[in-house]
Amino acid sequence: MSAVTSASAPVVAVVGATGAVGVELIRCLEQRRFPLAELRLFASARSAGKSLPFRGKALQVQELTEASFTGVDIALFSAGGSTSRRFAPLAVRAGATVIDNSSAFRMDPKIPLVVPEINPQTIGGRGGIIANPNCCAIISITPLWPVHKVNRIVRLQLATYQAASGAGAAAMEELRESTRAYLDGKSYANKVLPHPYAFNLFSHNTRVDPESGYNEEELKVIQETRKIFGDPDIRVSATCVRVPVLRAHAMAITFECERSITPAQVRELLQGAPGVKLVDDVEKNYFPMPQDATGNEPILVGRIRRDISDPSGRSISLFVAGDQLLKGAALNAVQIAELL
Repeated sequence: MSAVTSASAPVVAVVGATGAVGVELIRCLEQRRFPLAELRLFASARSAGKSLPFRGKALQVQELTEASFTGVDIALFSAGGSTSRRFAPLAVRAGATVIDNSSAFRMDPKIPLVVPEINPQTIGGRGGIIANPNCCAIISITPLWPVHKVNRIVRLQLATYQAASGAGAAAMEELRESTRAYLDGKSYANKVLPHPYAFNLFSHNTRVDPESGYNEEELKVIQETRKIFGDPDIRVSATCVRVPVLRAHAMAITFECERSITPAQVRELLQGAPGVKLVDDVEKNYFPMPQDATGNEPILVGRIRRDISDPSGRSISLFVAGDQLLKGAALNAVQIAELL
């Protein structure tokens, strides 16, 4: 595969180009000036023929077929698990490295699950499939890695406040339309999500495992945290909730370390850490918010305080917000491509 250099720039494909994450992938490639020789856009037959802007030109979206990957060096997938399971192996056989945003390959022990700020060394050589983690896993644990490196986190509890963007462009539009209808006093029949969305929140709309009581989103966060940290013994519990916010997820997090730790030590570790920005103004009561995270690359971290329910002094509580479409999806994938 071609190296990512100006002398030998790769041919890059975006699969699922017209979706919410696909559009952000294209924007990230442009804004970060990714050195590519050619960008090819693919989507389903119903989206084929559409045009999307890239570097001052309109690129036409092509229908995804089994022959789409000839000459492609890096394929960025964001079209759902079934599409990834069918087409990612075909792309690899054609010579591409696949960076996949679905959950299809994340827990395969042979496939790296990568957050560049945490475990870039797992990528290894070129070729094959690289999995992009769940958005909540990325946003919640990236700020914890600087702490984990110096004082191992043994237990992690989090509650998520997940925006419509996590369910795609159709869910974002449903939130807009249902909010407009609610304010106009009109009825609205939700079609994308299982419950009324405007001025409401509900448990994440994935299947609940009857044995554990956790839904699929919560189990992803638990399992992926262990794999990304390379620590199968870390104890993790999550409660994932869908909230009526258009874009950017937030999380309330409490973690317990092996040794005692203070809020000041956590702030010092996070100050200047890659991919993280401290927003922790106690006097102004100004802390991370989705509106500030939206459209921005860093994960915002604040409300850093001692967990007073733990008398041992080993636990810290904090609050984070991050753009689900950027660091939670597209940006992380492009950063992986940059590492290649």
